[in-house]
Amino acid sequence: MSGVTPGLTVRDGPIVIGVDEAGRGPLAGPVVAAAVVLGRAIPSGLDDSKRLSAKRRAVLDTAIRQSCGWAVAVVDPEEIDRVNIFMSTMLAMTRAVARLASALGSAPDEVLIDGNLTPAGRCPEWCWPARAIVGGDGIEPAISAASIIAKEWRDRMMLEAAAAHPHYGWERNKGYGTPEHMEALRLHGPSPLHRRSFAPVAQLSLI
Repeated sequence: MSGVTPGLTVRDGPIVIGVDEAGRGPLAGPVVAAAVVLGRAIPSGLDDSKRLSAKRRAVLDTAIRQSCGWAVAVVDPEEIDRVNIFMSTMLAMTRAVARLASALGSAPDEVLIDGNLTPAGRCPEWCWPARAIVGGDGIEPAISAASIIAKEWRDRMMLEAAAAHPHYGWERNKGYGTPEHMEALRLHGPSPLHRRSFAPVAQLSLI
């Protein structure tokens, strides 16, 4: 999924895309990556999504998608189990950047990625200059914007999943291994959205 505001004018200079992901640690649900190129009207108050209240994050999510170029890529639990969570994260980032570049009609001059590793040399499809920034979601506005979109997108997916699989409390824990979630796993077993390669799920499956 991608979106570019009609008439979007990116900031002067090189095209810089910020990338971040949400959902590496949960026991259930997808991993989601977002890619963002800032427009000239940058939403105020951008920050690491984890440092924002849910209400503020939702407001910023809307503002970013209205004023910036953005794209989202989702890797589902089945693929996570097949290729592992690290590679799934790299794949999600690669797909998100590819979608945004396609929507923009132009390749980025640089891609800034939160963390200490990039998909360069790990995903054959990755073909852009990349720079990893530890703590980038709190200091680089484009990465902050990507972190907000990824977090909000995944949270919406988990709320929808909670309605279909009500035992696990995903509307509260978003798939993370909280005591409530672990107890539901013991009582009901894993759902189709659980990551069976993750140790807590795999161990319960063997009981």
